[in-house]
Amino acid sequence: MRIFAIADPHLSGNPPSKPMTVFGDHWLNHWEKIKQDWLQRVTAEDCVLIAGDISWAMKLAEALPDLEAIAALPGKKILIRGNHDYWWQTLSKMNRFMGDQLTFIHNTFAVAGDWAVCGSRGWVCPQDPAFTAEDQPIYDREVGRLELSLKGARQAGFDKIIAMLHYPPLYSCTEGNAITDLLTAYGVSICVYGHLHGETARFACQGLINGIEYHLVACDALDFKLKQIV
Repeated sequence: MRIFAIADPHLSGNPPSKPMTVFGDHWLNHWEKIKQDWLQRVTAEDCVLIAGDISWAMKLAEALPDLEAIAALPGKKILIRGNHDYWWQTLSKMNRFMGDQLTFIHNTFAVAGDWAVCGSRGWVCPQDPAFTAEDQPIYDREVGRLELSLKGARQAGFDKIIAMLHYPPLYSCTEGNAITDLLTAYGVSICVYGHLHGETARFACQGLINGIEYHLVACDALDFKLKQIV
């Protein structure tokens, strides 16, 4: 099994009700570009991680066309929530809607071959100048959710772990925080994340940092192609 990753598809139906070209002409037909690459490279035996900001829908029923479009593509699909995924519901409700077509991580972990995939949405890093006192309880909650996911994988006997977050886990590539401390404590090998677009993507922390391999997989940063991470 090969494992690919991508984030921020920002789907809105077909034809899209919220075209992403408002963020630049390079977003023209972005989902078609992603699908073309996906169909050329991914087999039924592979896995694709989708690190949030999946659909602009506000309700789960409204997100179904977007989720079904993803489900129709080859491979196992593992999803986490992004900051724009307002349609996200309880795990049981999402599973009732999608069955085994998609795998959602929500205080849980997923299995991709001999890898455990753990994760949570994450939040603004405490080192970010934009971080405020109001952000602290949200950040702390996300740390707790991530630890539940990681603990579950370890208790199940997995020693090969991928962490998937929507928000970048690092603001400074040389200064850790509660999330990166967790990644280290639980022996995470690979961390993928999205959220950063345009010029901000140039400052993303990537590569091997303190023994963990970090990948920004926001789709526009990848020229709307999947990134193979395993």
